[in-house]
Amino acid sequence: MEMKDSYQTVRNPSTGSFRDRGSRFLAFAYQVHTVDQVHRILEQLRREHHNAKHHCFAYRLGAAKETFRENDDGEPANSAGKPILGQIKAFDLSNILVVVVRYFGGTLLGVGGLINAYRSAASEALLNAEIILMTENEKIIIHFLYPATNNVMKILHEEEMKILKREFSESCVIEASIRKSHADRVRKRLEKLQEVKVFNSY
Repeated sequence: MEMKDSYQTVRNPSTGSFRDRGSRFLAFAYQVHTVDQVHRILEQLRREHHNAKHHCFAYRLGAAKETFRENDDGEPANSAGKPILGQIKAFDLSNILVVVVRYFGGTLLGVGGLINAYRSAASEALLNAEIILMTENEKIIIHFLYPATNNVMKILHEEEMKILKREFSESCVIEASIRKSHADRVRKRLEKLQEVKVFNSY
């Protein structure tokens, strides 16, 4: 079975909004790749919207879509984070963070009203986004002697690998990016060449 290494996400940040009985719900969608990125964006939004009552969010990471989290940030349980995550799932997205900031309008909306508001704001942000298909990639480092250059470059070209760094001298080094599901095959091709060694890049 081929490894799952492709997913849909948003190309650039996008926004959406929803109003109900005086409360304003501002939604923000971002492409993210790590939990650290999620935390940095949340900190930035909390600074920018420090007068807001709630900063609710959900995210999902990885092509396998196995890493995800939802947060109600003080709203009733499952009234905010869950409907936001529901929209991420409905659009079949990953490596994405959606934050919905609520400015309280003075009137309680009830759990049903909150679910509708957070879902609607998140949905608008995703409808306004450009959705793209991406792949999960691995980085490898290729060490070889100069006479092997043409053979190494031929494989990189045939496998449509992206060269990130290169250093050519008597002893040569290339750092390249390869689609995860192709990585084992490419390593074997390269290591069949004389005087070529392949290492993972971290």
